Amino acid sequence: MITFDQVTVRYEDTAEPVLRGVDLTVEEGELCLVVGHTGVGKSTLLGAVNGLVPHFTGGTLYGRVVVDGRDTADHPPRELADVVGVVGQDPLDGFVTDTVEEELAYSMEQLAVPPATMRKRVEETLDLLGLADLRHRALHELSGGQQQRVAIGSVLTAHPRVLVLDEPTSALDPTAAEEVLAAVTRLVHDLGVTVLLAEHRLERVVQYADRVIHLPGDGRVVSGTPAEVFRSSSIAPPIVELGRAVGWSPLPLSIRDARRAAAPLRAALSAAVPPPVRPVPGGDRPELLTARGVTVAYQGVPAVREVDLTLHGGEVTALMGRNGSGKSSLLWALQGSGPRKAGTVAVSSDGPKSKDPRKLSAAQARQLVGLVPQTPTDLLYLESVAQELDQADTESGVAADGVRARTILDRLAPGIPDTTHPRDLSEGQKLALVLAVQLTAAPRVLLLDEPTRGLDYRAKSELVRIVDGLAAEGRAVVISTHDVEFVARAADRVVVMAEGDVVADGPTTEVIVASPVFAPQTAKILSPLPYLTVAQVAATLPADETDPDS
Repeated sequence: MITFDQVTVRYEDTAEPVLRGVDLTVEEGELCLVVGHTGVGKSTLLGAVNGLVPHFTGGTLYGRVVVDGRDTADHPPRELADVVGVVGQDPLDGFVTDTVEEELAYSMEQLAVPPATMRKRVEETLDLLGLADLRHRALHELSGGQQQRVAIGSVLTAHPRVLVLDEPTSALDPTAAEEVLAAVTRLVHDLGVTVLLAEHRLERVVQYADRVIHLPGDGRVVSGTPAEVFRSSSIAPPIVELGRAVGWSPLPLSIRDARRAAAPLRAALSAAVPPPVRPVPGGDRPELLTARGVTVAYQGVPAVREVDLTLHGGEVTALMGRNGSGKSSLLWALQGSGPRKAGTVAVSSDGPKSKDPRKLSAAQARQLVGLVPQTPTDLLYLESVAQELDQADTESGVAADGVRARTILDRLAPGIPDTTHPRDLSEGQKLALVLAVQLTAAPRVLLLDEPTRGLDYRAKSELVRIVDGLAAEGRAVVISTHDVEFVARAADRVVVMAEGDVVADGPTTEVIVASPVFAPQTAKILSPLPYLTVAQVAATLPADETDPDS
């Protein structure tokens, strides 16, 4: 179905090719998982399948890419639209209509699908992705996760033979992600659709993959079965890391298989007390932000209902809940830029009195509460990465010996050239740049809305270290996220929202281990033992019971 024949892709402003000598054949009906660290060329590989690389992105492609008998050198993307469906990292970039129903029908209109068939496919897709209640909603009113599902649905209605998905679950809560992946696997197994799927949250998708395509970062591509590739790959989900650490062979790829293999491990750990994932906050933890009765409504429809929340210095709080539960609306209300129908927000300042960020200028509010939005490009407006970083240093008044924005960026996503335009970065790199900009100001309270979207495991580890450092300085950090693995490593406390209400609030171990939806992989494998991460297991087991090569 898809053949790469000695494919090399080089962009004008790069010293080395992004892809080098790639030979790859993807058979019909395969689900291929494309993995690799941020910026190694996953999007380039996917873009070459439908001709976006190089027809749209520029650069030079050497070799041949053939899809269903069509050479992409001779067929631009518009001539492959009936064969290849593509969903990019940012769904908003691909929307061309106003409402959900119109967007689902648009691609079929361009392919001249008969009206009766169009109506039938729209209804099928609405049910398939759980969008029926949103059919008449404006696209800009949807949450990020809802927009992602619409973007996937708009491609599925054309019934392509090849489906290319670039991080399709990055904005989805665990339940919605499972629904989308179940729909994708049905397309593979029931209709023989070929799927190439790039995803950083490997724990969600690895059990569905027929094959893994790993990009190590030097332009090469390593292809094989999941067990073969993950045995030695530089990137792997927690379930594989646990298997490596304790020497399981073959490596389990599903929770069921791992639990079957883990009975001796659970017995060995049963008498031990797991070490804390994060340093236990000690000393005086002052109240930095106090919210009472916060209510947010849009056109009379409540999004946040009388929420009370207190944030303490030195504490990292994870804000969780399904898409549309009100998490982002609450963050914007706390920051002061978003609407607030009722309630109060008071942030501790250097003076004797607390201040409401809503009543301050934007510059003053930023010194008290910083917010990184779901769409990071909202905060990028200059012509180069260097200009964005310099502007951040200037606005934040970074001292000569202080931590500069470039230092933070290199820890999150190393290797981004100063001259690159921010809009030319991958989604993960854009997010890393905005994180660097906001973290440079180091406000007393930092609110992060889906900060791990587009970040690989290495970048998430760096973000954990940065968040730990901010908490150690006495700052309060709130992270709104669907990434349960990140929460297990980063958060002291978890607040769960549903339909605008807070339905759970407590220590991380108590809240997420008790939930079948929000529990991380290690917790599911070792339940009922209270382990959250592979690092806890490795620190507890004697050295001779772990794999020396892990």
